[in-house]
Amino acid sequence: MIRDLMIGGASVEDMLALWASALREGKRRLRPLFTQERVAASAGQFLDALLGNEPRKTGWMRAEAAGDKGPWRQQALLGRGRWDADALRDIVRDHVVAHLGEADAVLVIDETGFLKQGKASCGVGRQYTGSAGKITNCQIGVFATYVSSKGHAFIDRAPYLPKAWTSDAARLGAAHVPGTVSFATKPAMAAAMVKQAIAADVPFAWVAADSVYGVGEIEMTLRRAGKGYVLGVNSNHWFGSWSRERPMAGEAKDIAATLPADAWRTLSAGHGTKGERLYDWAYCPLADLDAAEYDAPVPG
Repeated sequence: MIRDLMIGGASVEDMLALWASALREGKRRLRPLFTQERVAASAGQFLDALLGNEPRKTGWMRAEAAGDKGPWRQQALLGRGRWDADALRDIVRDHVVAHLGEADAVLVIDETGFLKQGKASCGVGRQYTGSAGKITNCQIGVFATYVSSKGHAFIDRAPYLPKAWTSDAARLGAAHVPGTVSFATKPAMAAAMVKQAIAADVPFAWVAADSVYGVGEIEMTLRRAGKGYVLGVNSNHWFGSWSRERPMAGEAKDIAATLPADAWRTLSAGHGTKGERLYDWAYCPLADLDAAEYDAPVPG
């Protein structure tokens, strides 16, 4: 019966064979990261468990899916194993670019929270997370996602460590955080990811991020690189303009309030859970800076 089912012109059997082949190829790419075959095997089983159907993927559940008697192998892989996580990041990034790369792609920067209990998990603390919509005990991760007309996938990540962590050497040591790690704001982390992507020749034309990243050094980084950007800002963010078209200065909310009705256009940001997501947009030339001021490689 399963042979008769079709998905997009291919049978389920063919699709499963294709997925299995792709998974084997992915594991083959990861193999050089591990010096021992048994550790590489554990990494493969870890990946299988992450792709499984279990709603919660705890150490015990991953171990059960892998056929282990306990979570020790999984824990050793993540906590005590010696392998280069940044090298894994590079493998994933290169794979994504090879399949999804386009010159006009967008790099999307955002963060997410992982709800936690206790105080031992790296970077955990009471902080705001959009995942819960409130201040709660959680970890925060900053992520970079590559988006093109062919699809989207993560290409970079970094854990956010609050000052309560980076100022406590004993706590960092207990969580096996390298001694070279120091406090970095989320915008600084995002700027580092953008620089990393540029250094790796990742093709993209734009960076998009919310108001957390519309301040700090990320805008300067993008100006210097000649990359376009759409960064959110808070309503009290100050803008100054000496454009010949419409000189203006003030906070974002005040500038928006003074724009004429015909300056606004209603555009869709795509479909959401409640239908079309419509927003009112207005374009204002708020700056006209000379590229030489930023040592930029491109004019304008």
